[in-house]
Amino acid sequence: MMNIRQGSFRLFRLAGIDLYLHWSWFLVAAYEISSRAGRYSSPIWSAFEYLALFLIVSTHEFGHALACRSVGGTANQIVLWPLGGVAYVNPPLRPGATLWSIAAGPLVNVALVPVLSGLGIAGRTWGWWGAMPNVHALLRAVWFINVGLLVFNMLPIYPLDGGQILRSLLWFVMGQARSLMAAVIVGFAGGAGLIAFAVWTQSAWLGVLCAFILMNCWGGMQQARVLLRREKLPRRDGFACPRCKAAPPSGNHWRCGRCGEGFDTFSTQAACPRCAAQFPTTACLYCGAASPMSEWAAAGFAAQRPRPL
Repeated sequence: MMNIRQGSFRLFRLAGIDLYLHWSWFLVAAYEISSRAGRYSSPIWSAFEYLALFLIVSTHEFGHALACRSVGGTANQIVLWPLGGVAYVNPPLRPGATLWSIAAGPLVNVALVPVLSGLGIAGRTWGWWGAMPNVHALLRAVWFINVGLLVFNMLPIYPLDGGQILRSLLWFVMGQARSLMAAVIVGFAGGAGLIAFAVWTQSAWLGVLCAFILMNCWGGMQQARVLLRREKLPRRDGFACPRCKAAPPSGNHWRCGRCGEGFDTFSTQAACPRCAAQFPTTACLYCGAASPMSEWAAAGFAAQRPRPL
């Protein structure tokens, strides 16, 4: 996946979540504001419209992050850039937790629809718009922006929210790896359709977005292949990830950061057999969480302990 955090700077922190803005956002903002000049009586209203887009996307991404935290996941960063926003969420490896973390973003847009619609109806009923045509035009534009983002984002194309929701639903019946592979295949097909639409409409913006989608689909396919291979590996008894509860695979799947030697950290008690480097934590190959070996052993003991009927 493209690392859009490079070239970004932090705007503020809210609820322990850092919001970053990519420098290219300002270039696109200047272009978009100038292109909307004929819609309002003053360019300041065009700036307000683009600021509303910023607020809608930010709120959407905070929806992802806060939902992820509510199910025990981690979410500490959000990056906004010209193609939208990315919330770096890491929910527990459960389909339900992943589904809620992804679905909460579009639900923010759904909640905004009656709010914006209510303001529009009130303004028309009480005659505000005749006296404030710029405000009316701004509210109308914001309504369409919100609905447009919602509809586009819900397309079942990975890595859009719709594609990730599809993956989470398939996870319940197909498992983690196969659901990702299925969502990626649908994503490739949808991305190809969007490319054809971008060529037909001669939309450079949509073409760039399609390239981003296809790059993420390719990365998702590689990840799915790795997960499928790991599913076939024999598991080691007596240990389990303290976070996702998965038993680690047997074999030299960990690599020493000092000498580069591959080794089985559970057979050497987190020490490199070549250079004797001792590692305080061991990363889970399935969820990425790093924990001390003692916690791995405790989680493995709890998983094997018989439970009362």
